[in-house]
Amino acid sequence: METGDGCGGEQGATLHAVSSAVLAVTRHLSVHEVLQVIVRAAAQLLDARYAALGVPDDEGSFAEFVVEGVSDEEWERIGPLPRQHGMLAAMLKGDTPKRLADIRREPEFEGWPVAHPVLKDFIGVPIRDAEDVLGIVFLANKRTPGGFTKDDEDVLTLFAAHAAIAVTNARLYEHNRELTVVAERNRMARELHDAVAQKLFSLRLTARTASALAERDPARTVRELEQVERLAAEALAELRAVIFELRPADLADGLVSSLRKHVEVLDRAHEAEVRIAADEAVVLPEEHEAVAFRITQEALYNALRHAKARTVEVRLGTSDGQAVLEVADDGTGFDPADAAEPQNGLGLASMRDRAYSIGGDLTIDAAPGRGTTVRLEVPL
Repeated sequence: METGDGCGGEQGATLHAVSSAVLAVTRHLSVHEVLQVIVRAAAQLLDARYAALGVPDDEGSFAEFVVEGVSDEEWERIGPLPRQHGMLAAMLKGDTPKRLADIRREPEFEGWPVAHPVLKDFIGVPIRDAEDVLGIVFLANKRTPGGFTKDDEDVLTLFAAHAAIAVTNARLYEHNRELTVVAERNRMARELHDAVAQKLFSLRLTARTASALAERDPARTVRELEQVERLAAEALAELRAVIFELRPADLADGLVSSLRKHVEVLDRAHEAEVRIAADEAVVLPEEHEAVAFRITQEALYNALRHAKARTVEVRLGTSDGQAVLEVADDGTGFDPADAAEPQNGLGLASMRDRAYSIGGDLTIDAAPGRGTTVRLEVPL
């Protein structure tokens, strides 16, 4: 009975460890981040000193090769990415895990750089999606004496199956995000075309009218020319606004400073009052700040160009261990239930995708006639 309980407890602990590792991997959506977490989690699971994951390309090398247990300086001394030869090639072509007491004694052990760490006990498992090999994860030099066991092989195989799902999901997400970016640029191009083309058409028509009236009605001609000047200024403002929104964010000075600069420019460029209230102490990781800035940019664009807001306020602070960013306007508002319609989407799907990509949550509080508040919450 004691033996059975012991085995059950050990098996439960192992499954818990695998579950924790899988959860750690699936929290990330960037393919590169997923690969890094897979390697780190695999090394911890099997208590290995060294771990690596290679994603093969179609040219006999690796598109990505992520390592754990090797410093940047050591990796630089090792040299360029490995080719698909020797043991790596054997694992890419094989269908089963490979577990060795001493990899140095294997015929496939060849071509390892002089600066490479000394490897002994070894285990490698392919990460597969059906018939496709997404990569290989391998570990070496188990810290516990005795090398890798059959139980270690089973654990790594189980983990690799879940890792394959995470890698596939991350690839699909990145592809979808690329499509979203293209769609956003196309939408902004349409906005640019529609807004500026309409202004230029009116400008041309007004100029023709002024020309026709120049001799017989000088007073009206002056009024028409004033209209030409106003339309030209509006068209220029439209162009500047769209170009400013397309320009990549410069976050070298941090999120708060960049938001202040952006708000100042928009406040000068538009009739609406655009203001900001931000806690200077709020600091996020670089990638998170870039996403937060883009979401703010999109929300401001909607408020100023679609909602006809008189006042827009950007608010940044903290609440319950999260950074909270809000863009609130007093514009026309809309019914969130209609946001799925192309003409009413206003980039909401893009904003939600961006928020999700950094583990954040985006909510929209809106109703016809009472303005809109876009709220982004990101864990600190």
